[in-house]
Amino acid sequence: MNPLKILLIGAKGRMGQAISECAKNNKAIITGACDMGDNPAQFIEEADVIIDFSFYKTTIEIAQLAVKHKKGLVIGTTGHDASSKKQIQEVIKGEIPVVWAGNYSIGVNTLNYLTKKAASLLKEKFEAEVLEMHHHHKKDAPSGTAERLIEILKNSYELDDSNIVHGRNGQVGARNTKEIGVHALRGGDIVGEHTVYFCGDGERLELTHKATDRKIFAEGALFAAHWTTSAKAGLYNMEDVLGIAD
Repeated sequence: MNPLKILLIGAKGRMGQAISECAKNNKAIITGACDMGDNPAQFIEEADVIIDFSFYKTTIEIAQLAVKHKKGLVIGTTGHDASSKKQIQEVIKGEIPVVWAGNYSIGVNTLNYLTKKAASLLKEKFEAEVLEMHHHHKKDAPSGTAERLIEILKNSYELDDSNIVHGRNGQVGARNTKEIGVHALRGGDIVGEHTVYFCGDGERLELTHKATDRKIFAEGALFAAHWTTSAKAGLYNMEDVLGIAD
């Protein structure tokens, strides 16, 4: 089988470098490597799939390029606000297969699945909090992985963005039962750690994933890129790719 040909956006970043290092062992080759200031259009014809781990402001341009040339797209960039997410979704809607996830680790996506199941079982008797930890270079908070966990909890508890509390400071009063606390820690070289706490009276459940090597994300993104080659047009997350979406 011929290797999958990939146009990699954000090639010099931490994830871009990890994907380049893992490509050969995952039946893929990087036929185009781009960063800020480069023109990805010059590599698009040779590529089978685009993987984007660059900067959130460039995602819409990459999506437009992918749609124009009918190439599958894997988006790993985080930090988009609700408005830009909606704009990107409008560009790709029904045109090409797109996998868009905040985390491509198989373990993290299992955490997503278990969080959904735990929330459905524990319900309002247990209060949910999310804690995420990353290295001091990370620019956005909360992380894309945490955002996905928050989304799962909002849906499970039938809450919305007004119920999300980012950290606590001062005389905040007793915890409202209809809220989800979110906390972001930054320091050192932490690759990524996420914990969902379900706190009840007399007991507490903690679901934790710890990443120690970026290759787990790179291999997951490459797996997703292969998956797009046989997928129908649509917007997917990594849970869809792994077949664990409800």
